[in-house]
Amino acid sequence: MAATVFYLSGIPEPGAIAVLDGPEGRHAATVRRIRVGEPITLSDGSGLLAASEVVAAQKDRLELKVLDRVLAAPATPQVTIVQALPKSDRSELAVELMTEAGADVIIPWQAARCIANWEAKVDKAVEKWRAATRSAARQSRRAYIPEVADLHRTRDLLDKIRAVVAAGGIAVALHESGTARFVELPFDKATEILLIVGPEGGLDDSELTAFAAAGADVTLLGPTVLRTSTAAAVALGALGALTSRW
Repeated sequence: MAATVFYLSGIPEPGAIAVLDGPEGRHAATVRRIRVGEPITLSDGSGLLAASEVVAAQKDRLELKVLDRVLAAPATPQVTIVQALPKSDRSELAVELMTEAGADVIIPWQAARCIANWEAKVDKAVEKWRAATRSAARQSRRAYIPEVADLHRTRDLLDKIRAVVAAGGIAVALHESGTARFVELPFDKATEILLIVGPEGGLDDSELTAFAAAGADVTLLGPTVLRTSTAAAVALGALGALTSRW
């Protein structure tokens, strides 16, 4: 497959012409200055990859001949990151890093100690995270764009923890008070992994108690305290080595 990846829904069969327009087309034609004859990998963001070649280029769109298509297998086990809302200057960085590191699903969470508050701008904030995942997925050449869920409150998160554990998955609250070590958990046997990352102020004691009661493991990730914007990416890197995801 070619190195450059752009996203397009409804990729046609090999031999047909695909049209890349809108924001993706403008980025390809204007920002990246891709020209006739160059190879591009198209993806629908849900695993389908298509090798293609540019046959016509305008300032805001490309026409591409589809050469071949293949469906990429998703990474297993699936990893969902519950990310407590970071401060605005680090919010999109957190999303970009976890997307590049391989997150499958991202759940924004309004934790008790979050400095950020989305109450007055939920829809706009969620859409910014979805745009950030798309951009980061393109940068890291991912066949799958992570799903960004709607904003969760703690009660929603407790329901999610119970569902994951009941289905044979593992839920982990990353916290320095954890007595278990991250590398000791049986991730390779899990059907799904749910990682909970707290805010800058840390997880509240009542949250930790509720998470544990719902079935989550309170676990120490490593020897240092990480910022909320980087913890998920570090955990995903560790999971890549501990499971069959890499």
